[in-house]
Amino acid sequence: MKRYLLLLIFISTIFSACNSKKEDQQIKIATLKGPSAMGMVKMIENLNENKNSDIEITIYNEPIRVRKLMLKGEVDFAILPTTMGAILYNKGVPYQLAAIPVWGTLYLFGNDTSITTWDDLKGKKINLMAKGMTPDVLFKQLLIKNNIDPEKDVTLDYTFPTHIDLANAVAAGQAELGVISEPLVSLVMQKNKKVAPIFDLNTEWQKVYEKIPIAQTALLVNKDFAANNKEQLQFILNEYKNSTDWVNNNIEDAAKLIVKYKILPNAEVAESSIPRSNLNFIEANTLKKQISDYFQIFYEMNPDIIGGKIPDKNFYLNCEE
Repeated sequence: MKRYLLLLIFISTIFSACNSKKEDQQIKIATLKGPSAMGMVKMIENLNENKNSDIEITIYNEPIRVRKLMLKGEVDFAILPTTMGAILYNKGVPYQLAAIPVWGTLYLFGNDTSITTWDDLKGKKINLMAKGMTPDVLFKQLLIKNNIDPEKDVTLDYTFPTHIDLANAVAAGQAELGVISEPLVSLVMQKNKKVAPIFDLNTEWQKVYEKIPIAQTALLVNKDFAANNKEQLQFILNEYKNSTDWVNNNIEDAAKLIVKYKILPNAEVAESSIPRSNLNFIEANTLKKQISDYFQIFYEMNPDIIGGKIPDKNFYLNCEE
């Protein structure tokens, strides 16, 4: 009887190990609510229709939650601001840059119709969020490149600490000018018909840095996963790219899916936001120099924003290896 009981325990342990291994094989992707998830929405739909898929995509509201998962090694793929990805890499967190799916979603917008040129900003108060972070540093760089001293010629106000706080302030008329990203721009414009984009900061950046695009958002992949799962890696990269292309070419249908998966509250906002979100999935290994040059600009403005140094070549996933 004792031998029989031990055998049962052994068999139970084997089955438990098998189940645990099966769970470990689940490919986990953490994306962000906004343009990143918008570009991925067709992929999300396809995976949900495939009941046997071993890929799980979770949409998070804040980058800090995704960062925590990466620090624990609990996700295989993660979406974060590219600068935050650089910080984690420089701290030794084992994730590599696989692709850039979103390029420049920041806008200066508000209800001040007197502004048509950068010189018109002199003497104005401009609201920004998160001092020292990407939107702040990027906008200051554009001010400098357009011969405006951020310390003397304008007043930069950080009263509203998050994108949502600032967007709500602009919508309520509490802030006349703000630097905000899509899809919040479209959401605010739906709430308050008096506000509108004044400068597309991606376009303005390209006027100054013609060969250095705003590599704003990163798709990062766990280094061990990438090394040991070549086929799954390439499948996911292909699916994300195909999804992004489909969203750009099928705005009305994509808007319906964006609402279905609660990325945005209604189709009108989604249809407005898609063209302004600069969705374009490009694998990072084809743009190493441009991305490194992008980091160089931020490094010169504030080294801490990329973790104190420009990431080396091993930061970039080489899908051909």
